[in-house]
Amino acid sequence: MARVLIIDDDPTVRSLVGGIVEAMGHSIVEARDGRAGVATFSRGDIDLVVTDIVMPEQEGIETIGAIRRLNRAVPILAISGSATVGGAGDYLRAAAALGASATLQKPFRPEHFSDAIARLLANVPT
Repeated sequence: MARVLIIDDDPTVRSLVGGIVEAMGHSIVEARDGRAGVATFSRGDIDLVVTDIVMPEQEGIETIGAIRRLNRAVPILAISGSATVGGAGDYLRAAAALGASATLQKPFRPEHFSDAIARLLANVPT
């Protein structure tokens, strides 16, 4: 069983993706923004990080960079549904360039999310 950190400012998204992760047999830890997520991650015992990109306090891109400075190996799944200029695709490409292991654009199908989680955790030592 893996421990997955979910960082998203939307409690509904945290609940939905957390439910999928828990249904897969893993445990979750939640954070409402990047700053809180990095603080939680720094306490250790996290096997995978799922982070939104557009958040208050600290954006997901900055969060990915901070987590990568703490740990180069932990898998990171970046998710975004931003409708701003440039769109989610640009944000997700930037996330991948800065160290995200995989990306998904919101909205996504639950099975695509669970497949991404399974692929990323397949490479994590147990």
